[in-house]
Amino acid sequence: MSPYKIDEPTVISFSGGRTSAYMLWRTLQAHDGKLPEEALVCFCNTGKEHEATLKLVHDCETNWNVKIHWLEFQAADPKFKEVTYDTASRDGEPFDALTTKRNYLPNPVARFCTSELKILTIERFMKARGLNEFETMVGIRADEKRRAAKMKADKRMPLVDDDIAQEDVQSFWKANGFDLGLEFRDGVTPLGNCDLCFLKGPNQVKSLIGMYPERAVWWAGQEAKIGGTFRNDRPSYASMMNFSHKQTDMFDVEGGISCFCGD
Repeated sequence: MSPYKIDEPTVISFSGGRTSAYMLWRTLQAHDGKLPEEALVCFCNTGKEHEATLKLVHDCETNWNVKIHWLEFQAADPKFKEVTYDTASRDGEPFDALTTKRNYLPNPVARFCTSELKILTIERFMKARGLNEFETMVGIRADEKRRAAKMKADKRMPLVDDDIAQEDVQSFWKANGFDLGLEFRDGVTPLGNCDLCFLKGPNQVKSLIGMYPERAVWWAGQEAKIGGTFRNDRPSYASMMNFSHKQTDMFDVEGGISCFCGD
């Protein structure tokens, strides 16, 4: 049976990137272009995604005629709300609500932004619909062996089962009528997921701040608000903003950390 076939309550977790969008397309094709009633597509918006990410989600739902539930964390019960492309937060409001509530910043060890803004937000949404048990389909490719190995056993990874690699995903989008529109470089989309996520490699963050210094303002503001930093092994975002105007070799090593957010 096709790894994309769905026959029980399932959440298709759509990160808003090319890989998860490709997974959604293949799942639609496996069901003759229309998802079964058991399937729900969820996109969790943190408010720090690039506008191109929101545009891709919207393009998918309109061009492929598929219902996508846009979800955002909120501090008040039921701790989530549904929004739309037009009403989705675009200045980090859900993320800010979380750090304000916790009075603490997430970090590489305690990545509660991923769990609260995405994983638990989906779970709360599903429970509100009376679904306490369901499968979660995630867009992890066959060439992401480390991410796949770390993923919980209860997650479905159809792209892994189908032996889909990055080159397959990129080939699809080159031939498609619409695309994410963000640069794909050195095997990654630098501006994908949260724009300056602290899990991205240091040189990648430094480069992005150099190109888009205004994007660091929100992150620096979060650190100032809490009185701490997202990481203790690299300079604060405010410092990186200053460094970006003075030098180009602030970091000697590259390498980021993957999370549930996906590509």
